[in-house]
Amino acid sequence: MNTRQLKWLSYLTFVVMFFATFGGTVVTKTDSGLGCGHEWPLCHGEFVPAHTIASLIEYSHRLISGLAGLTAVAVVVAFHLFAKNRRDLRTYSVMTLIFVLVQAVMGAMAVVYDQSSAVLAFHFGFSLIAFASSLMLALGARRMDKLGEASYPSGGKARVSAAFRGYTWAVTIYSYIVVYIGAYVSHTNSAGGCLGWPLCNGKFIPELSGGVTIAFVHRIAALLLLIAIAVLAVCGYRLNRGNRELQGLGIAAVTLCLMQVFSGAAIVSTLNKPEVYIFSALLHNLLISSLFGVLCYLSVRVWQTGRATLQQPKSASAVRGIGFEPQGGKR
Repeated sequence: MNTRQLKWLSYLTFVVMFFATFGGTVVTKTDSGLGCGHEWPLCHGEFVPAHTIASLIEYSHRLISGLAGLTAVAVVVAFHLFAKNRRDLRTYSVMTLIFVLVQAVMGAMAVVYDQSSAVLAFHFGFSLIAFASSLMLALGARRMDKLGEASYPSGGKARVSAAFRGYTWAVTIYSYIVVYIGAYVSHTNSAGGCLGWPLCNGKFIPELSGGVTIAFVHRIAALLLLIAIAVLAVCGYRLNRGNRELQGLGIAAVTLCLMQVFSGAAIVSTLNKPEVYIFSALLHNLLISSLFGVLCYLSVRVWQTGRATLQQPKSASAVRGIGFEPQGGKR
């Protein structure tokens, strides 16, 4: 396989992972997790379930998750055979496969056995890592095809400081914590704990108890994340004027975070409108998934940029020597 074919295979994997993540959100928001009863992999004892909405939603999600597993296996094999010098891309492919399997096992356990909201929140967390890994693979494969990077990429002459690199990693880790809190809000049905936006029940600091506490903590955590990402974007733009990729990733992160905040406000305003609420919730989850993926890729790129510059192959024959040929230009 050449770089173009590897790129499109990674794109396919990302698209399938996107729909798997989307489907998981639909299952949660429509309370269809037990649409097939406490059975797995069968649905009410059958391979093809009865035509109820809940069973169709749950079974469709299972099928897409199975397809995600197959595409994850495909990218692991392809990148290990045809991109042997790209350890980063091979790592992304393995991470995609591992976390697809982990979230599948957790999904099966959630169906067969009753689990706490804290454990169910981790289910979304692991699926998010699988999604982010597939996104990093797609972005990395695109870069490989565009630039003909046969070996492990560096940032060229532009270097990032250790402080900026550490801050980027810290923000990415913190974003995962915020995601987990958000998933916990969803699984404890605490979204209505704070009515109104931006105030919580008409107050800056409401009376904290039960769902109000959970929802309020999530809001504060999300606000701090927005501030942290805004600082990241500004510093990234000013400190990396010679690296448009890092600047673009910072801008993308702060844009997605702002959209995430407003989608959260939309959730609150549509709580009493079920036909609209489901779309607000889906948008909210997909935005945070994209944001986490961008932050993960940014974390990897600042690390690679901080490494010593590696010599890039100067001829097509040098690239062909590792098992694939470059496809020049942007696809």
